[in-house]
Order: sequence, then structure tokens, then C-alpha cells
Amino acid sequence: MRLSKLIAAERQRERRHLRQAGLCAALVAIASVLLLALSGWFLTAAALAGGTGIVAAQAFNYMLPSAMIRLLAIVRTSARYGERLASHGAAFGALARLRPALYRALTIAPPSVALALGRGEATARLIGDVDAVEWRFVRLSGPWGVAAALASGAALTLLGGWLAMAATLACVGGALGLARAWADQLEEPGRTVQRAMGALREEVATIGGAAAELRCFALEDWATARIAAASDSLAQAQAHQAVVVARFEALHAISVALAAALALVLSADAGAPIAALAALAAAMTADATAPILRAMTERGRLREAEARLETLFDAAREHPVADGAGDADLLIDGTHFAPGSRIALTGPSGCGKTSLVEGLLGLRPLSPGRIMIGGRDAASIAPETLRATFAWAPQDAALMAGTVRDNLRLADDQASDDQLWQALHDAALDDVVRALPERLDTWLGEDGARLSGGERRRLLLARAYLAEASWLLLDEPGEGLDAVVAAQVARRLDARLKPTGQGMIMVSHRPALSALCDRQWVADAASRRSAA
Repeated sequence: MRLSKLIAAERQRERRHLRQAGLCAALVAIASVLLLALSGWFLTAAALAGGTGIVAAQAFNYMLPSAMIRLLAIVRTSARYGERLASHGAAFGALARLRPALYRALTIAPPSVALALGRGEATARLIGDVDAVEWRFVRLSGPWGVAAALASGAALTLLGGWLAMAATLACVGGALGLARAWADQLEEPGRTVQRAMGALREEVATIGGAAAELRCFALEDWATARIAAASDSLAQAQAHQAVVVARFEALHAISVALAAALALVLSADAGAPIAALAALAAAMTADATAPILRAMTERGRLREAEARLETLFDAAREHPVADGAGDADLLIDGTHFAPGSRIALTGPSGCGKTSLVEGLLGLRPLSPGRIMIGGRDAASIAPETLRATFAWAPQDAALMAGTVRDNLRLADDQASDDQLWQALHDAALDDVVRALPERLDTWLGEDGARLSGGERRRLLLARAYLAEASWLLLDEPGEGLDAVVAAQVARRLDARLKPTGQGMIMVSHRPALSALCDRQWVADAASRRSAA
């Protein structure tokens, strides 16, 4: 589904909140125009009455206008609160559903798209770009307020004559028309800001992830310079955007002052109180355009954010439809492997073993016709189907910042404690976890910092054991393990596979583990030949 359709669907879903926000915005505008106009009339009339003499001053009704002014102030404050509550409620409700939709688009996007996004860039789209879409919802009440202000302002300035009313409407119309033209011409600075924000997030995430290595090689200054350069680019883009905002702010201020001055002059013949009423009503009518003018300054940023998000939704829309794979057999470069086979994936470094493993998971593109799963070309199978077919323990032991339980349950969020402990036992990690302060609920820190490299790798292995899949896909599961632990992992893996009939594809340089395999596929960088 396209982003525009998702937003339209969310607008329909949140129509009750948006309608409430619009009605409150209209009430704010009407109350504001009436409040300022009545205040102008009241103060001027009271001053004139006081200047006329004690009799006129005592005859002047101060109570009713002052009570109305207080009532209008209460109404305006309450309606403004209601508008904010309803509009932001609609925005937050919509964003709460848009973010998971975007995250899903990221996960099912083709590898060519997903691999092009770094961690920081993905974060920028999930947070920064989606936050920009909030403007679509918050600003929807703006036209209601302008319409209500125009109606009430026209009625009040008409008391000073039709010329006063016409001048007020002309000022508002001219300001909105000029702002619309500027918004189209001055869109690029907003787009540049959005791109620069994403670039800065990407730089910080990339360099932050390599902080330890950078310290070891004394590259802190180099890293700081890169982040400073990205930050300077953002600051420069924001400065250009500030010039655009200042132009709109000036337009708003001029339109308010001009509308008030024209209304005052053109309604002078109606008397000072009415002239003051018309002037302040005109000023407040023009002031009601502020939310729309402010939204126009954000048009470039919003459009860039939506364009960046749309590329992900477009890519996700093209991915194949997921379906079941079952206990499928494999055909790799012409070599057939039956379900339940134990395959050693071997070959010299750099020949593409890890690339093949990641291709089987839809994390990298596969050459058409190279691998068949259940008689179907793996290059055309949906990533969800591939990931349900293979339970993966990757070569890079990256863990989620969370507890042992959190990391294990990524494979099966319904797994019981007994299942978790069994998987840990089979990965030869149960004794380590039992010795932790909170056992399964021990916080492991960023990337499992509390565990050693070998322990992190065994935790990934235990997680793979929990996934219900036809094939285990193990990439160097013995890396970082001493010979004794590697042999223990091998024995328990063999004992786990025998009763289940689960197949296994393993990349390993550890003899104790590779000895578990009864078939072999030899990857060669030149010929890609296969052998049984």
C-alpha cells in the first residue's frame, strides 16, 4: 500500500478526533475575534464615557461587556486546549500505526533496498520522517479556524462599513495567496533540512557503533570531525530554512498590521468605538492564518519525509507474497539435498559462504536459478517464507539490548521457561545463565556486553534452536569457543537433531562441528562447483 493511501486511511480512522479538532479550532477563532473586537469597543467606549463626564460614566454599562470578555477568554482557552488534545490525539494515534507499517516495510523490502539503509538512516526514517508526517494531522484543523475567523471577522468589520470588511478579507486572501506561492518556491530548504537530519543520525549511529575500535586506533578526532561536518551541514540547512520561516513570519505580521490599519481608517466614520472594534477584529482575523502559514514553512520538510518513506513502501509492495515452505528439499548449484540432510558448507575464505547463507534468508539478493527450495527458485520466494524455513545463528554475535529471556524469545515469543532452559542446555550455555544474578531475566546490556564472545555466540545458537523451522542455518557456531566447549556443543547439537529430523546447513572450521555433517557443498570463488 502506498503511504498516501495509508495516511488517507488514518485520516478516515481518526475522523472523529479531527472533526473535534476542527470544531474547537473554529471556536477558538470565533472567540478570539469576538474577544479582541469587544475589548477594543469596550475600552474605547468606556474611555469616551469617562471623558464625557461623571453622569455618562455612571450610566455606562461596564458589567455586561466585562462579563462577556471574561466568558470569551474562558471559551477561547478551553477550545484551544480541546483543539490541541484532539489534533495531537489523532496524530499520535495515526503515527502509532504508521510506524509498525514502516517497520514491516523495512523488514520485507528487497535486499537491494534494505542493505542500502544503515542503522542510523533506518532510525531517521522511523522517527524523524514519521514525526514530520505529524504535521499532516496537526495542521488539518487550521482551515477550520481560518474559515471561522473570516466569517466572524467579516461580520464584525462590516459594522464599520463594507470597505473595512473588504479590506480585511483582501489582506487575508493576499497573505494566503502569497504564502502559497512562496511555499512552492521555497520548498528546497525544508527538504535539505530533512535530508541533513537523516545524514547526521546515520553518521552518529555508524561512528557510535565503532566507538571501541576508534578509541583503539586513536581516531576520536577523525570521528568527531565527521560528526561535526554532518552537524554543520544540518545547521547550515536550518539557517536557510530559518530565512524562509522569517519571511513567512514577516508576511503574517504585515498582514495583521495592514488589516488593522485599513479597518481602522475605513471605519472611522462609524465612530471611535466601532472603529476600534473593526480594527481589532480585522487584526485577529488576519492573525488566524498563523497555523496555515506555519504549516507552509514545513511543506518542503514534509514532502521530503514522505518521499523518503514512500521509497520504502514502494519497495515493500514489490516483494513476493509469503506462503508456506514445509519440509522442503534443497537444490544448490545442481546438487540435491533431501529434507533432514546435514550439509557442511565449505570453501576458502571469500568464496561467498556467508553471502549464500544470508541469501537463503532474503538478506542478500540471490542469482536466479542458483538455489531451489521445494522446486521453487529461492530468488523469487518471499523473505518471510525463507525466514520461516531457516532458523539462523549468524556469524556476527549481535544481540538485542535486553535480558536473556528477551533475546531468546525473538525466535518464539510464546516459549516457556522449560523450552528456554532446554535450548540453553543444548547450546551448552545453561550453566552460565544459571550463574547470572537474575538468570533468564539478567540484563545483558548493549549487544550482550555482559557475555563473552563465545557466550554470545552460544546464546544465538540457543535462539536458533527455539525457532520452528525445517532447517538450521549455522554460520560458524564454534567461533570463539575452546575445544572442550566446541565438542560439548557438537554432542548436544547431534543429540538434538536425531529425534527431530531437522535439516542443517553449517559453515564451520571446527572439526568437532563439521564432523556432524553427512553431506558437503564446496563453494569455490571461481567455479562455484558443488560436491556430495
